[in-house]
Amino acid sequence: MKFEISVGARAILQTLMDGGYEACLVGGCVRDLLRGAVPHDWDICTSARPEETAACFAHRRVLETGMKHGTVTVLEDGEPYEITTYRTEGPYSDSRRPDYVTFVSSLEADLARRDFTMNAIALKLDGSLQDPFGGTEDIKYGVIRCVGDPACRFQEDGLRIMRALRFGASFGYKIEEKTAQAIRAYQKVLRHVAVERIQVELCKLLTGRWAGAILRHYPDVLCQFWPQLRPLVELEQNNPWHCWGGWEHTICALEAVPADLPLRLAVLLHDIGKPGCKSTAETGVDHFYGHAEAGAELADGMLRTLKFDNKTRERVVILVKRHDLPLSEYSIRRWLGRLGAETFFQLLEVKRADGMGQAYELVKDRLAELEEMRAKAEEIVAQGQCFSLKDLAVNGRDVIAAGVAPGPEVGRVLNALLEQVVCGEIANSREALLLQLAHCKQDQSSSVKA
Repeated sequence: MKFEISVGARAILQTLMDGGYEACLVGGCVRDLLRGAVPHDWDICTSARPEETAACFAHRRVLETGMKHGTVTVLEDGEPYEITTYRTEGPYSDSRRPDYVTFVSSLEADLARRDFTMNAIALKLDGSLQDPFGGTEDIKYGVIRCVGDPACRFQEDGLRIMRALRFGASFGYKIEEKTAQAIRAYQKVLRHVAVERIQVELCKLLTGRWAGAILRHYPDVLCQFWPQLRPLVELEQNNPWHCWGGWEHTICALEAVPADLPLRLAVLLHDIGKPGCKSTAETGVDHFYGHAEAGAELADGMLRTLKFDNKTRERVVILVKRHDLPLSEYSIRRWLGRLGAETFFQLLEVKRADGMGQAYELVKDRLAELEEMRAKAEEIVAQGQCFSLKDLAVNGRDVIAAGVAPGPEVGRVLNALLEQVVCGEIANSREALLLQLAHCKQDQSSSVKA
């Protein structure tokens, strides 16, 4: 089998070999090559000690920040290549980094410290593979399997649990039974993992093609860092609109939206407020009044816990808060203006996904209406119709010139004019709006005289 290795990676490997050392590609890049995918980066391991690696590349720019743990970064044609000495690792007392590393001369010993068999394969420049743990076979059959004892691997670094789920979501691979059992047995170690690291893996998981399948089988893992999810996982919905419980509804909805991070997060959390808002009528039917606003508050706190950036957090919170918003053809412009076009179209996606997770016969008409609204909104945007203050034919200077004192009243007047334009009461022309301003000023003066 011929592998397409980048020119830079080939040059690095050849330089190390010319220096008399073993060198090979390892980890994700080998896995991706075997999967037929293009690697995003090229990790290299070598028998050379860190100082020997640095000496081999004395004529190139070398970053020595990782030398304590055996890693030297070399810049080749402006691209960074991490080169790591064969090593074994000590215990992970902080569930994050090994307490110490020991440099070794054996490639197999180095591969034995890695997380999963598919990531424990080495590729040499001549195209030969070293695969002591059967990773090639696991890739062939789509299996995620820990190297050695899964309990040891997960106790070393709890993030490996999230990595297993992320790979399952991204590749559609099945998690092997012993590995799956260890995930469930040791999932509490995630509580000791830095939230920033969890967030990175969660984002990759949620945007994976098979995210729904993984979330369906491993909700308890997410509950380790987001305990607010557990009531939703356990929620029953005795309501004719809902044919599934809270978690299955959420998963079905998530599978119905594109792999966009804010969308997937919003759908994952859109019903997080339901358990706390549940009430049961005398008829036995469950209701969840106010769950959208309650959910928005919960979602905000959950996203802050994992230190999501403000832009993502604010967008998700808006979508959760508004996902139950009644929409009509007449309110499209108003909400385009209030939310902005991008957020409005994302809201339509969330509402559609929410419907796809409900009893189809009851919601099919509502889903058809949403598609009509999307088409109408696209027409409004394409035609450049007015739905926000920036589209209004007058501005604050015009309002002040009409006699309104500078200050908050200017904004109130502009928003009132926008509302009239959006509702079709006034044309969005400078002449018509200035005339309306004059009338308003005249009416105000008459009222004062009276």
